Amino acid sequence: QVQLVESGGGLVQAGGSLRLSCVASGRTFSRDAMGWFRQAPGKEREFVAAISWRTYNTYYADSVKGRFTISRDNAKNTVDLQMNSLRPEDTAVYYCAAGNTLTTQRYEYNYWGQGTQVTVSS
Repeated sequence: QVQLVESGGGLVQAGGSLRLSCVASGRTFSRDAMGWFRQAPGKEREFVAAISWRTYNTYYADSVKGRFTISRDNAKNTVDLQMNSLRPEDTAVYYCAAGNTLTTQRYEYNYWGQGTQVTVSS
């Protein structure tokens, strides 16, 4: 089992920044990929970014490329999402997820955190 706990959400004005953090515990060595997804009201959960624990490879959704940066600290078992130049359309609940394979596909991630709300005002 893997437990994931997110933090760092909040309210920010458009153009501002937030940093989300996800702490992983449990059998984290068995899960190579860590991802961030988001879900806005009335919409499906969508991929944001992902990173491999072992290779440092990263994936980003086109909508966040150049604005968001995913990083991880293996010693602390944390994965962060630095979000800059935030837009109102970035408003959503953001979820941390763990999976076996680095991918953008939601169904490939087996473990999920409880989510943290990000609200961007115009």
